[in-house]
Amino acid sequence: MSFSDNAKSVRPDSPCVAVCSTLFDEICRGCGRTVMEVSNWVFMTQEEKDAVWERILAQGFPKPPDNRRAPK
Repeated sequence: MSFSDNAKSVRPDSPCVAVCSTLFDEICRGCGRTVMEVSNWVFMTQEEKDAVWERILAQGFPKPPDNRRAPK
């Protein structure tokens, strides 16, 4: 098993990190997917999901939520 295959087997099914911004953005700021990719994720084949994963990982996504609070 190659590193690439191992990485695929340990990643979650969805790149969602609960920082959704697909209502006003073409690309979600949290996971890096397009609106169409988010809405069709459950209908995509594994090969289609793998292609999306490769693209978003190359672009630095998914980005973890910023849970820091503003100073009081």
